[in-house]
Amino acid sequence: MTKIKEIIVVEGKSDTNRLKDCFGDIDTIETTGSALNEETIKRIKIANEKRGVIIFTDPDFNGNRLRTIIQKAVPDAKQAFLPRNKAVPKHSDGSLGIEHAKDEDIKAALAAVYTETSADFREYDHDDMVDLGLIGEPDSHQRRLFVGSELKIGYTNAKQFLNRLNMFQVAPKDLLAAVEKFDKGSTHDTK
Repeated sequence: MTKIKEIIVVEGKSDTNRLKDCFGDIDTIETTGSALNEETIKRIKIANEKRGVIIFTDPDFNGNRLRTIIQKAVPDAKQAFLPRNKAVPKHSDGSLGIEHAKDEDIKAALAAVYTETSADFREYDHDDMVDLGLIGEPDSHQRRLFVGSELKIGYTNAKQFLNRLNMFQVAPKDLLAAVEKFDKGSTHDTK
């Protein structure tokens, strides 16, 4: 099995167990749900200094909220994103979560880790979002969902989507290719 050097930051025990199923021996820090205390943030900072961390939260509102809090506290943390449609529970009464994903989807998400860098980069702006139909169009929500999944940066609202494009310095050719794939009527398997 593949050994991951970094410590993975997840939301709870079921996520840790799911990662252990995929990778065997893996180290995690659990945020224990949506409550993220100062003690846990300290542990994440120390882990990042020693081995590096990968933020891997559920693709839902609470997961994105936790990701934002951790990212502010540890700006150089790596990030992995699981598409929403890969985290759907088998039963309709459950919530989205890493624990519901297939092994290959978890491995693909962790293989496509992003790290914020500071190289010379032309930032995207509001006009780019409009030009690409990522805001201001009837299908903008679906378009962001699809493009975020294609780029492996996850789905968020328009403002946060723009922030992620810039934070992860998505290459213009990659962004354009994802938008064109959406426009060509790719499967749009985004739920």
